[in-house]
Amino acid sequence: MPSDLIVARPEGLYCPPGDFYIDPWRPVSRAVITHAHSDHARFGHEHYLCAEPGRGVLLARLPGITLDTLPYGERITHHGVTLSLHPAGHVLGSAQVRLEHGGQVWVASGDYKVEDDGTCAPFEPVRCDTFITESTFGLPIYRWQSQPVLMAEMFRWWQLNAEAGRASVLYCYAFGKAQRVLHGLLRHAGTDLAMPGPIIVHGAMTGLNRAYAEAGVQLAPTMIVSDLPARGPALQRALVVAPPSAQRSTWLRRFGAEAADAFASGWMQLRGTRRRRGVDRGFALSDHADWPGLLQAIDATGAQRVIVTHGNVPVMVRYLSEQGLDAQAFKTEFGDVDDVEDPSDAQPGSAVEASA
Repeated sequence: MPSDLIVARPEGLYCPPGDFYIDPWRPVSRAVITHAHSDHARFGHEHYLCAEPGRGVLLARLPGITLDTLPYGERITHHGVTLSLHPAGHVLGSAQVRLEHGGQVWVASGDYKVEDDGTCAPFEPVRCDTFITESTFGLPIYRWQSQPVLMAEMFRWWQLNAEAGRASVLYCYAFGKAQRVLHGLLRHAGTDLAMPGPIIVHGAMTGLNRAYAEAGVQLAPTMIVSDLPARGPALQRALVVAPPSAQRSTWLRRFGAEAADAFASGWMQLRGTRRRRGVDRGFALSDHADWPGLLQAIDATGAQRVIVTHGNVPVMVRYLSEQGLDAQAFKTEFGDVDDVEDPSDAQPGSAVEASA
């Protein structure tokens, strides 16, 4: 029986014949990075490899690293293992890692979603024998509305607040979610002239917005709060896009005690989560696949063996086993920036710094 192409080690997911790791959480010599979220891309490795479209955001997150990139679909061979990277549809530059060796094909998906949101290359099913999948929202209760529907709801919420003279504060993660909101609102409005007011972004988002714009992603025009007078009608009509770490910070006080607030996350589908967050409104917008999306992606690979990593692992393993698949689990240190605060949402020394 052939040996496994990927195994779980204390440092992370390891490819023994290739002698490299995928998204390792401890320092290693060679790391293949699926995307630049902080639970998958960390400082300390000697050499990094990522998909070419992810160069800008990865260097914005981890400046100074030794980085090589690979265009989607291009194959390289390392120690006899053929490796290629394929779009995961999660965030800009996100990739699935395809490995081929000894007659086996394995795919490690990283994080992914199947809906094309316009800010990154859409998810590409890759045929394989073994598929490593996340299961962040691996419960049947999670079923997302389409992005156009969600953006229409978000736009209308902002519009009604602006008409009432209230600023609209939208909490969302600085990398991926913020750019998806800015792209989706622009697409919905058709032009920045049709916006209810100005869009103000937190400083933690400016560098990442720049990386997206340089990659050719269209974003709604934004400004920082110092670009506007301290008091005035513009602030009362503004949409303020801020990381969750900004909630209840002094930075937000300038928008007034009457400001409405909302949170954009897949967890907002659960009313209890919205109450715990203490916000007026929740938008169930996630960069992860929902239950139907997970099953669609797994089925499209044709894999007979599926290894589940983070999220609702026992539920997904049990369900896939009942469908006749060889389903197993890997224990990893991957988190979920739809739920856990991403430390890189706040810039060191800024007014708002995220906690781990």
